[in-house]
Amino acid sequence: MKFGVHLPQLGRSADRKNLIEWAEEADRLGLHSGWVSDHVAWPRDIESKYPYTDDGSFPGGFDMPWLDPLGTLMFVAARTESIRLGTTVLILGYRPPVLTAKWMATLDVLSQGRAILGVGVGWMREEFEVLGMPFDHRGARADEQLEIFEALFTQDTPSYDGTYYQFPEVGFSPKPPQAPIPVWVGGATTAAFRRTARFGQAFHAAFEPVDVVAREWQEVQDECDKIERDRAELELSTRVYLDPDGRMPSPVSIQGSAEEMIDCVGRWAEMGVDHILVDVVAGGGAAGRLDALRAFMGEVAPAHN
Repeated sequence: MKFGVHLPQLGRSADRKNLIEWAEEADRLGLHSGWVSDHVAWPRDIESKYPYTDDGSFPGGFDMPWLDPLGTLMFVAARTESIRLGTTVLILGYRPPVLTAKWMATLDVLSQGRAILGVGVGWMREEFEVLGMPFDHRGARADEQLEIFEALFTQDTPSYDGTYYQFPEVGFSPKPPQAPIPVWVGGATTAAFRRTARFGQAFHAAFEPVDVVAREWQEVQDECDKIERDRAELELSTRVYLDPDGRMPSPVSIQGSAEEMIDCVGRWAEMGVDHILVDVVAGGGAAGRLDALRAFMGEVAPAHN
């Protein structure tokens, strides 16, 4: 099992000191990856329903500090040597695809091949409107963006002529060392499962119970069969809370004693999860959460190496 952690990129702890401490400690602890989330600016009043809370409310709050995801990963790349650097998830429709490709290629170059491109289509219509980007057909637009990334990352003189995006032959350099950067697809719809089978190196579930992820993973594999793609080429990841003290009881939390957490991770492993990304919940601010991560990596993770 590989373990990743969401870095302190949002909320009151989102500052230089905490990012450096968490990034360097994640490297030292042997975590596989560090992750950031994607929001830019959103209005006070939101009618769109957030897919990961029971009542559809967005937990971010109107004035929550939220650092730019790609800029944050550039910063973290300069302070680390080993951890992979991923987005959970980058909303493809928020940015023009060629610009996103340049950001990701730059990150991969500066991190020496450690970037992971976690992608999703987004849910908040209001934020698309604030950014001046189209919300309609965002799934089809996302598929074209992923085709564009592959062309820009791998072809000497890439061009593209799609329904939503077009550009002539261009120079695009430097290429990312991984060429192409691995794509981890998020989402809980049939379209997302098809997108994973077509473009992904991993399916990236978020804040869903074991039985739900198991069902979705089966659907992803079924989509692989339809296009005759080898199922073994895909990994399965899930994003959950690490909440040792049970501060926010949830079916998507790893919590309790070390033995209980070992058993919980084991249930994820049994259903096929290769990678667990934890959002740490603990008292004591950023320092307290980092202590909880240290304890997890010292007492729980070794049981699943």
